[in-house]
Amino acid sequence: MKSVVGRLALVAGLLASVVAQAQILIGQTSGFTGPVAAGVKEVSDGARLYIDSVNAKGGVNGQAIELISMDDKFDPKLAGANAKTLITEKNVVALFLSRGTPHTQAILPLLAEYKVPLIGPSTGAMVLHKPVNPWVFNVRATYQREAERAVQHLSLIGMDRIGVIHVEDSFGADMLEGAKRGFEAVAKNAVFIEKYSREKWDFTKIAPLVASSGVQAVLFIGSGNAVADGIGAIRKAGSRAQIVTFSNNASGGFIKSLGDNARGTIVAQVFPYERSLSAPIVKEAHDLAVAKDLEGVTPAMLEGFAAAKVLVAALKKAGPNPTRLRIQQALDGIQKLDIGGLDISYSPTDHTGLDFVDLSIIGPNGKFRR
Repeated sequence: MKSVVGRLALVAGLLASVVAQAQILIGQTSGFTGPVAAGVKEVSDGARLYIDSVNAKGGVNGQAIELISMDDKFDPKLAGANAKTLITEKNVVALFLSRGTPHTQAILPLLAEYKVPLIGPSTGAMVLHKPVNPWVFNVRATYQREAERAVQHLSLIGMDRIGVIHVEDSFGADMLEGAKRGFEAVAKNAVFIEKYSREKWDFTKIAPLVASSGVQAVLFIGSGNAVADGIGAIRKAGSRAQIVTFSNNASGGFIKSLGDNARGTIVAQVFPYERSLSAPIVKEAHDLAVAKDLEGVTPAMLEGFAAAKVLVAALKKAGPNPTRLRIQQALDGIQKLDIGGLDISYSPTDHTGLDFVDLSIIGPNGKFRR
């Protein structure tokens, strides 16, 4: 009897081992708490919509995808530490959906050292596009393109007096370059360019400047709570200038943080209109969301959903038991991948993925409109 029990225990152990191995481990470090938490949650929820649907159908080559997410509190140092833990201790085969420019920059040396691909960083930083990093695969347009497009749009509708407020970090500097290109394209100059601290923002001096300058519009470059606080300060100072911010703030949580200041704020978008069910990617994401008793999807959720589609395509292309190198090679070989009305292609000389940019405005119902 003991021998039978022993054999059963051995078989159970082997089965448990097989189940443990039948997981494709993907790592994510992002600011699940802190100033960008609302957007991070929505991006991650969008990714899980697609990953859960794939797992429900048997996973990839019979293996379920397990997304291991760690909170870096929007701290670049912690983002780097988390990434190292995910790579060296959790043994993930890829990193996914990091958030923030300096945060993703903190991860880059680890990608090269351990030869791990990063798919869909939730940032449009130009440093992730040029020069091409062999381990970074973007799934969205650059921030510079967003800022350039915003300036051109404002000029087109007759707004000539435009100011710029930007966070003082690599993200802010990157977007500022795009804004400057936009000003050059329309032969205009910014009325002012002001910066603020990422860690301890304070708009007590900037807000009165905006009000007294008479600007018609302000490009507000920053993240989550800082931008919401800054807009509140500008309105309190008496300015009714048009506010334009960017896709890193394209979430329902950001709208809520604006409160009464939400209506009329312009937010750049890097995916199709989230309520346009004629767009295949929107229809697919919307249907999966409704099946989970959600109202629908937000722009941030679409970003995560698109990144997950690229991740799954790479895992399928990499074959059974995908390794870090096989995934990287699979991504480099992706050509005209249709993720739902949007085509993505990569090559060893181009890891941009998409160049789609649009603008939306927050309506009186607290929803984005285009």
